[in-house]
Amino acid sequence: MNLWLSQLKDPVPDGLKTPAELARFELSHALPDPAVTLAEDASLGDGYRIEALDDGSFHIAGGSTGLLYGAYRLILDRLCGETISDSVESAPKYALRMIDCWDNPDGTIERGYAGRSLFFADGKLSWDPERIRELGRLLASAGLNVLCINNVNVHFPAQLLLEDDLPSLALLAEAFRPFGIRLMLSIDFSQPMRSGIPTADPLDPVVREWWKKTASQVWAAIPDLAGFLVKADSEGRPGPFTYGRNHADGANMLAEAVRPYGGVIVWRCFVYNCRQDWRDTATDRPKAAWEHYAFLDGQFADNVILQVKHGPFDFQVREPLSPLLLGMKRTNLAMELQLTQEYTGHQIDLYTMIPMWKELYEELPADNIMSLAAVSNLGNDANYTGHPLAAVNLYTFGLLAWNPETDAETAVARWCRLTYGFSPAEEKKLTDLLLSSRGIYEKYTAPLGIGWMVNPHDHYGPNPSGYEYDLWGTYHKADRNAVGIDRTAGGTGYLSQYPETIRKKYEKPETCPDLYLLFYHRLPYTFRMKDGRTLVQRIYDDHFEGLEETRVLAEKLLSLPFPEPDAGVIRERMEKQLYNAREWCDIINTFFHRLSGVPDERGRKIYD
Repeated sequence: MNLWLSQLKDPVPDGLKTPAELARFELSHALPDPAVTLAEDASLGDGYRIEALDDGSFHIAGGSTGLLYGAYRLILDRLCGETISDSVESAPKYALRMIDCWDNPDGTIERGYAGRSLFFADGKLSWDPERIRELGRLLASAGLNVLCINNVNVHFPAQLLLEDDLPSLALLAEAFRPFGIRLMLSIDFSQPMRSGIPTADPLDPVVREWWKKTASQVWAAIPDLAGFLVKADSEGRPGPFTYGRNHADGANMLAEAVRPYGGVIVWRCFVYNCRQDWRDTATDRPKAAWEHYAFLDGQFADNVILQVKHGPFDFQVREPLSPLLLGMKRTNLAMELQLTQEYTGHQIDLYTMIPMWKELYEELPADNIMSLAAVSNLGNDANYTGHPLAAVNLYTFGLLAWNPETDAETAVARWCRLTYGFSPAEEKKLTDLLLSSRGIYEKYTAPLGIGWMVNPHDHYGPNPSGYEYDLWGTYHKADRNAVGIDRTAGGTGYLSQYPETIRKKYEKPETCPDLYLLFYHRLPYTFRMKDGRTLVQRIYDDHFEGLEETRVLAEKLLSLPFPEPDAGVIRERMEKQLYNAREWCDIINTFFHRLSGVPDERGRKIYD
């Protein structure tokens, strides 16, 4: 296992009860010299203060979890060859720094690319205590503090987590407690109907009472449970729409039930018409979240958090920031990112995500979000993330959730140093390759803001028309003349959901940033880009360049002295990525060549 804490040779023992106890253990084994003293200060919460004393020792103050985060800061700095010479104080930007696992009770993981579940097998909770302690150490050392262990698409027997499996769930919560990791559960909105209640109407007094009773039982077993995560009225999941209620009605009912225990309701805003007729040109899927939620701003309870996907579609290679993250000023919001590489290479193709995340913050107000969540890329593979280098995304997400001002290059370089201990030149090479990987993947896959050109269902590999006539509202409308969707005021009107400053940035194709061009505009293949190339020539060039850059990436990456077994896994996955890049390049270029009839100006091979 070559993850960023693999240099800590002493495994965390069973029997530790609190983060403060774990902090003392970690420091005594990783930093026996110099001496470190700890002092709990509840007022600092998750934050910490580290003071370097004149005698070479250190003093850490913080709440119980703050002491642990401070200990990991000191240990990781030391492993990086750095030291604190004066004093440093740090506190997280977000109170909830969440990993959302899409694990199912049968041990499968929806959109999982790193093996089977770490928490479930054969229809019930099942875990390896040593791996859970190892996972807790990894998450805590990156500053993460909430773990939702089950899929938001709640299918039986996941409902038993609130029923017969509650004692086992309490044991798992106990295992994570020393790491400051609080569990969260995805729940089935219609679960009261399993108890013989004929409805799940959130305004029905019997339903409300059932949830209050259930919450009291759950928190009696797990007093520090963070709360419930809910996917409702989306992709076949039950919700308040069935009863003529809105999502504030549903969320507030649950919030009332968990309020006495300090619990929160995290309510996902991934709601749209997934039965759209492709002939319907009026419905535009990216508008859906705004239309379902914006008018409810200010109507949600104060312990409800609306969890909004970072883009208005569904984790495509490139999407603009969701307007809902900008427009709901009186509602608690969480931004949802995706670590698991559903549309970005399945943890086969290399794709470092922090450059994308940092772009989102260029338009996101600093005070508009209270929590950050990411869909997990974890599984029970020996290296936890399938591709060893995909671990950089988990680590840097933790750094970003603690401090959104984290510099991408610094964060990636720190992961490289902690994980592999290369020479400075090798570390710089790996850092640069990882930072370039997102741009390379985008070049050979998504043309200028178009998504969804993937094989349906598994979402790996190119299929330009795979979703074009399907039910999911994911159309690019490419024909022999033009491609893209007009989302300006003269088209679907999606752009009107944004503040004026953003509308002006994107409303004209002449000024719209190239990489969002076809997301916002429908343009002829002869449209002249800012650099003078035609639109279709830019598509050809990007895909040929992406393929060639993948070849260079593979050559440079495989020249680095990765240890086994990482070296073998990286080599095998780069071979798959090279094949995938060629398929993308040839299929997408051929698709647009056949439609447009325009040859490549440089005479490269495009198949007829």
